Amino acid sequence: MEPDPALAHQQILSSRALRKLILEESHRAHVGHIGSALSVVDLLAALYGGAMRLNAPDDPDRDRFVMGKGHAALALYAALFLRGWLSRAELASYCADDSRLGVHPTHHLPGVDFSTGSLGLGLSIGVGSALAARLLGKDRRTYVLLSDAECNEGSTWEAAMFAGHHRLTNLIVVVDVNGQQALGPTAEIMNQARMPEHWASCGWTVREVDGHAPAAVREALRPHRQEPLVVLARTVSGRGVSFMERQVRWHYLPMSDEDFAIALAESEALQ
Repeated sequence: MEPDPALAHQQILSSRALRKLILEESHRAHVGHIGSALSVVDLLAALYGGAMRLNAPDDPDRDRFVMGKGHAALALYAALFLRGWLSRAELASYCADDSRLGVHPTHHLPGVDFSTGSLGLGLSIGVGSALAARLLGKDRRTYVLLSDAECNEGSTWEAAMFAGHHRLTNLIVVVDVNGQQALGPTAEIMNQARMPEHWASCGWTVREVDGHAPAAVREALRPHRQEPLVVLARTVSGRGVSFMERQVRWHYLPMSDEDFAIALAESEALQ
C-alpha cells in the first residue's frame, strides 16, 4: 500500500522543525521579523502539513496560498523546504546577495504564486485568485494568511465585502491574531475587539481557534460550503522563546549569539 502523501507531510512538517529553521536562518542572516515568523509556525504546519491540497509546485490544480503578512516570509520558506520545494542550500541563502529568498516572498519561487508584503493587499490578491478559479471551473481553493494589523487597512475590508457578496466559498482566510504591531500592541493602536462581528457583517463564516493547537487549527480549516471562511487564530508573537513572547522589540531586532543559543534551547524544549 502506498503511503498517504498528506499523512507523510504531517509527520515531516512539524512545528518544532519549522521553529528551528526560522531561528537558525534568521541568526545566520542577522535579520529580524522573528516574532512574526514564530507566531505563524503552527498555522503553516497545519496548512502545509495536510490542510491544503498540494502536489508539485507546477501543478495548476493545486490550492493557492497567499502570504499576506509577507514580512514573515522566513516561516514560509521553511515550510516550502520541509515540503521539498526548496533545497537546504537555497534556504541557507536567505537574505544573502543574489538570493531569491528576500525578507518578503516573490513569485519567482516554486509554489509562490504572488509577491506580497505591502500590508492590506493580501486579501485582494486572494479574492482575485478564488474568483478566477470559479470562472475557470476549477475546484482549487485559495488560502490567505493575514496579520491582525492588516485588518487595520481599508483595502482588506473592501476585499472582504466583495468576497462575501459573491459567496466565494473557495476562499479561506487565516488571521494571525497575535496582538502585536511594529510599533506596539494592536489594542492600543487600533482596537480590534469586534473583529469577529466585522467579518460576519461582510458575509463570512467566522471560526475562532487557539492558533497553537494544531488539531484544532486543522479542524477549523474545514471549508464552508455557503460562504467564504475566516479563521481567527489567537497566537503569541515570538511563540516558544520566553524573552521574545509578546515583546514588540522582536518585530525588527536580529539575535545575538547568546540570544540564539537560549532561543534554540527553549524552542526545542517546547512540545
